[in-house]
Amino acid sequence: MLARFIRDEEGATAIEYGLIASLIAIVIITAVAAIGTNLGATFSSVAVHI
Repeated sequence: MLARFIRDEEGATAIEYGLIASLIAIVIITAVAAIGTNLGATFSSVAVHI
């Protein structure tokens, strides 16, 4: 039973998928924040020129 527990890799796979999902989420959040900042600056620029 202990040998079977040591060979079991299902938990490691779940952790790997969790890490990949969290990295993707970080990239998406960073991209959205950067786009939001640039968009806010663009709207401000347009508002000043009107």
